[in-house]
Amino acid sequence: MLRENKLRTNFSYNFLYQILAIVLPLVTAPYVSRVLGSNNVGVYSYTQACANYFFLFAMLGVNNYGNRTIAAVRDDKEKLNCTFWEIYSFQFVWGIIINIAYFVYCACIVKEDILIAWLQFFYVSSGWLNINWLMFGLEQFKLTTIRNIIVRLGMAAAVFLFVKNTADLPIYTAIIAGGNFLSALAIWPFVLKHIPFRKLTFPGVVQHIKPNLILFWPVIAVSLYNVMDKLMLGFMSSKEEVGFYTYAENIVQIPNTFILALDNVMLPRMANLYAKNEDRKANKLMDNVMLIAMFSSCAMSFGLMGVGPVFAPWFYGEAFTRCGLFITMLCPVIVFKGWAGALRTQYIIPKKKDNVYLISLTSGAVVNLIINYLLIPRYQGIGAIIGTIAAEFSVAFIQFFMLRREIDLKKYLINGSFFCIIGLIMYGVVHWLADFSSSAVITIAVQIICGAIIYIILSFLYMIATKQIILVNEGLKILKIKYRFK
Repeated sequence: MLRENKLRTNFSYNFLYQILAIVLPLVTAPYVSRVLGSNNVGVYSYTQACANYFFLFAMLGVNNYGNRTIAAVRDDKEKLNCTFWEIYSFQFVWGIIINIAYFVYCACIVKEDILIAWLQFFYVSSGWLNINWLMFGLEQFKLTTIRNIIVRLGMAAAVFLFVKNTADLPIYTAIIAGGNFLSALAIWPFVLKHIPFRKLTFPGVVQHIKPNLILFWPVIAVSLYNVMDKLMLGFMSSKEEVGFYTYAENIVQIPNTFILALDNVMLPRMANLYAKNEDRKANKLMDNVMLIAMFSSCAMSFGLMGVGPVFAPWFYGEAFTRCGLFITMLCPVIVFKGWAGALRTQYIIPKKKDNVYLISLTSGAVVNLIINYLLIPRYQGIGAIIGTIAAEFSVAFIQFFMLRREIDLKKYLINGSFFCIIGLIMYGVVHWLADFSSSAVITIAVQIICGAIIYIILSFLYMIATKQIILVNEGLKILKIKYRFK
């Protein structure tokens, strides 16, 4: 019971952590889009995408590798201390090298928007300080969340106070990049107090480099269809199209925040269970997480698909009406990413099935690059969206196919299919309600309420009929209804 309560608490904290990372920028987005304009939004998005590649190289695969490794040794205090400093020492040295590389990039290569690129240096620098992987591996989500709330609220307040017109793009960039740097720095007092430094040996440090690098390639592969889209759009299209695509993608990322929060909480727990050879308990947990992932991803994908065309121009302004089309088209990504992400963090990474991870994400990256190259010059942002959808589908399909003999694939496919059918029914109703009122706020509210009622009722009936009642009972508990299905 205590472990179950801790999982719920950790999920709540991590969900809040993930939602703040996405939602607080969205709180400022309507203001920023109107004050800075679509071209400046595109400039920021493009320079941030470039800086993000340096950040990814600074981090390598430490987020997954460090999380998994710390979770496996956290019950041994001495081993935990030694392992952390071994992993971090390499991250520190490598991060400094990447910072020097970014300095050279800005000084010698950047020809446009030079000041904005230099300001992104703060974001790149946060890479050698970022140790969220330690906190997640220890399941210390509370401290990470509180730190994130304080820093990001400060960032949002600063945007409203200091960004006033199109000339303030450097100020906006400094606030966001600097906030990320402070967020990474703020966790170190806890580490220095609770994880005392241990004398390191060269072999001890070196042993972590290879597995770190192995898990780095999937990070790059994912970035090819999460970041490269923006870079290719910037090269082959306009900065405005980059802005439209980025803002649409930001909205579509919000639903995946729920699943990502659950995944981040479960990964260290699953790694710890597999390390103790408690496979039966781990498999039961995975089944429950997959059910939640399929239920929630279909709900949010088809719901957002119906709401998107009304939401985008109301939220961002009429100049961003094209975002409505982009949001609708991007929504299938929520389903594919949600399912693949749940399988990856509940089974592939904890079980060290790194070959499945590598092959699936590499295939997705190749598919994305090919489709982008062929379609972006002709269809611009729509071409990038098609590439992203194809990539995410490829990743999910390959992961499930390669593990078909190790997991209950038939059960997952049946559940996923039924939730998709229910989602389509909900989408039909939500789309039909798009002209409900001349007020966008009223229309969106009616769409969300009606869509949620339809989806929840039909989904609960399906789960009761198939005796998968964990979500049903949780729903009854939230509603303070004492009855429970068995």
